[in-house]
Amino acid sequence: MNKIKLLIVDDQAIIREGLQDIFLLDEDIQVVGLAENGEQAIQFCEKEHPDTLLMDVRMPVLNGVEATKIIKNRWPHIKIIILTTFQEIQFVTEALKAGAEGYLLKAIDPMDLISGVKLISYGGTFISKEIANLLIDQMNQPSKRKMTEENAAKRYGLTERETEVLRCLAEGMNNAEISSHLFLSEGTVKNYISNIYAKLDLHDRLKVARKAVDEGMV
Repeated sequence: MNKIKLLIVDDQAIIREGLQDIFLLDEDIQVVGLAENGEQAIQFCEKEHPDTLLMDVRMPVLNGVEATKIIKNRWPHIKIIILTTFQEIQFVTEALKAGAEGYLLKAIDPMDLISGVKLISYGGTFISKEIANLLIDQMNQPSKRKMTEENAAKRYGLTERETEVLRCLAEGMNNAEISSHLFLSEGTVKNYISNIYAKLDLHDRLKVARKAVDEGMV
């Protein structure tokens, strides 16, 4: 079996060299180059055609997500593994959409890193458990927020339409803007606002908006 030709891409020399040292532990992986940004990675791919890239996200000149898009477009057979931190989780879906086969945390155990590189190089995909959990949490956030809003609105007996009007109030819209946004007549909007005032036992637009935000109704 041929050795896996691995290119390490990271803007910090200490990380590049540290990763290179890790792969000295395994005879199936050969680090064929080090690059400090996405542009250098593309240049290296043009000349050396590595099998797999271990790619940082935040880099000067060209970041890991943009470099991934270009490399996967030109050389779709090259496997790309994104190395990231918890703070950079917002880049996960972007890189996966761009074609990255794997996503690992920089704090990963060295032996798990070697196993991940092998798995992906041989045609698999891999996302570390911690990142998978974060992605699931992100996916659940909108539904959790919607449930919280619905429960808070139900406490005051607000209808779905009244909740929509309340959300517009909280965003600072006037009656004409609410009318346009929800495709209602201004008279109907006024009626809804009167109902909201009565149900919340408040008669001030600002106080209603503040209560809605404070109690999670919007």
